[in-house]
Amino acid sequence: MDELDRLSADEMKLAGKHAIIVILDDVRSMHNVGSTFRTCDAFATEAIYLCGYTPTPPHRDIHKTALGATETVSWKHFLSTMEAVESAREAGYKIYAIEQAHNSISLAQLNWQKEKIALVFGNEVSGVNDEVLEKADGCIEIPQYGSKHSLNISVSVGVVLWEMVRGK
Repeated sequence: MDELDRLSADEMKLAGKHAIIVILDDVRSMHNVGSTFRTCDAFATEAIYLCGYTPTPPHRDIHKTALGATETVSWKHFLSTMEAVESAREAGYKIYAIEQAHNSISLAQLNWQKEKIALVFGNEVSGVNDEVLEKADGCIEIPQYGSKHSLNISVSVGVVLWEMVRGK
């Protein structure tokens, strides 16, 4: 690990974080959850909020893709996504859904000023629930040019977090 300048799990817990919370809204796949943990570790996000029936650690299939990141990324489970959104808002976070919607902000045009932000990623089939969309400060859309106009959640998390933290 030393040759790659990787932090140990204990060092990672104490390291500085980006003021980003990733909220997973009724995500079904344990592999998506594990991959999200791994990506949040890579980009040093503040926390992950797992909501509704989103699977939680410990579980073999989550650990298979997380590769230890469940030990380095802070996480909480909420019975509903709205509870998670309200908790983040009370802590001073702006709420943005990652969703294709009218009046969304293109990720390419986003000008994040490093303020506290919570990003809601929705269910694999139905997306971010309507109640959350109504309460969000806005929607961020990933530009897509193919015929599917759909990305796996774990891919979306990586694309959005990279764009946010890369220091444009």
